[in-house]
Amino acid sequence: MTDLRDLGDAPLLERLAAKSTELSRAERKVADVVLENPTFAMDATMAAVADTAGVSEPTVMRFCLSMGYDGFQSFKLALAQSLALGFPATFASISATDDVGQLSHKIFDHTISSLDRARRSLDETELDKAVGAILQADRINFAGVGASALVAMDGEQRAPLFGLPATAAPDAHQQLMAAAMATPETVTIVISNTGRVRSMIEIARTARSNGSTVIGISGEDTPLLQHCDVHLIVRTFEDTDFFTPTVSRIAGLVVIDILAMAVALRRGDAHAQRLSGMKQQLATYRRSIG
Repeated sequence: MTDLRDLGDAPLLERLAAKSTELSRAERKVADVVLENPTFAMDATMAAVADTAGVSEPTVMRFCLSMGYDGFQSFKLALAQSLALGFPATFASISATDDVGQLSHKIFDHTISSLDRARRSLDETELDKAVGAILQADRINFAGVGASALVAMDGEQRAPLFGLPATAAPDAHQQLMAAAMATPETVTIVISNTGRVRSMIEIARTARSNGSTVIGISGEDTPLLQHCDVHLIVRTFEDTDFFTPTVSRIAGLVVIDILAMAVALRRGDAHAQRLSGMKQQLATYRRSIG
């Protein structure tokens, strides 16, 4: 059994959500109480937690020991520290009995927690490498299918910020054609949360074989990244078995925003002035058709 502390300095709730399946059935009942209402668990007595979970107090103690703590009080202290991060994350699953208010809170909490996880796990050195590659390029090709295609399209829309021609072909065949025509001056950004989509792996491999610098955006250290020069791992709490992978898409959009803004700022004052002029023209155009 994996030690729950192997996830490093990740908050307690994140570690618990990731490893709860390794707990015994009775201990999982305690975990469910904590994840459903961490504030209650932080303030409650051991007896109250046991009663709510429908288990004995010794089971609560065994749960704390399984989590790597020497007792209930030290567990509650770690839980308080986790909540003090400012993101009151709940990893409770969505239920058909939830009303709209409960559903709203769960989705917001889940999204906020996932974005926090992505922020903490993103490698800033790899981000810097990606920005440097884009600054040396003469064009950007984006590739992605499904939900990742929407992230690719957003990258294409950021072309003025990048200061380069940017394309996001609408299907994988055209994306492969762009990869086959890539040159060493082309940056190819391939987006796949699972990193196991065969067409995306082939696009990355093809672009790289032509000398293109390939930036991979993926949810883990996936097979896709084996064919990429820059690895942007964007970890989220994703439920791809039932729900649309919305959280990974939101996190991917944030990463595109980071790259576009970083590149725009490094291009200097002349580029900033052109962007400002573009924004003013857009504002004038919107007023004229309003």
